[in-house]
Amino acid sequence: MPAASAPPKSPSPSSSAESAKLRAALLPVPAGMRVAYGPELGAFGSLKSTQQGLAAVKQARLERPECAAAGQLDAAKPDVAGAPAAVIAFSAARGSITQAVVSLPAPAFPAELPKQCATYKAKVGDAEVTYRTRALPMPTKGDQSRAYLTTATGGKKNAELRQIGSVMIRRGNLIMSMLVVGQKVKPAGLYELATLADQNLARATR
Repeated sequence: MPAASAPPKSPSPSSSAESAKLRAALLPVPAGMRVAYGPELGAFGSLKSTQQGLAAVKQARLERPECAAAGQLDAAKPDVAGAPAAVIAFSAARGSITQAVVSLPAPAFPAELPKQCATYKAKVGDAEVTYRTRALPMPTKGDQSRAYLTTATGGKKNAELRQIGSVMIRRGNLIMSMLVVGQKVKPAGLYELATLADQNLARATR
């Protein structure tokens, strides 16, 4: 008689609790938007959005390669790539929002954007894009927080492509990263989303 196959392993209570906490920290669907994908849970480096971001960086030839992950969570680092995380993405005609919540083994927060990364060029194929980033005076959220607004110009039509608003918030060992992409990203709208995200983080870390 063939041996019975082993039953699938159930997630441990601690990992289930961690997953529930990460999922609870994600934003609900914003008005006028739909879920593009997710929520997806797992090691940060293995998630779809993380893999897509790493692939995009590999395809681009950056004038300053050190700026690829500057001011953001660097999924190329083993401790960040292996950390438990949850990601969700929303989309609408006007743009998209991608949010990740990562649980790191020790409190950590990305360093400020280096001065040389405030403006740099990147080439994807024959198209050259210029990225200009400025720090935003967002009121402090959680234990640490930071917000930037990046404008991407150039490309084949040599026209403004998009704006990217980015927010990072830390509460304890949880770090929330959010990217808002659209034709025009208003700081006030970005701050409003950051406030909602911080409220969810606060509830998840109680």
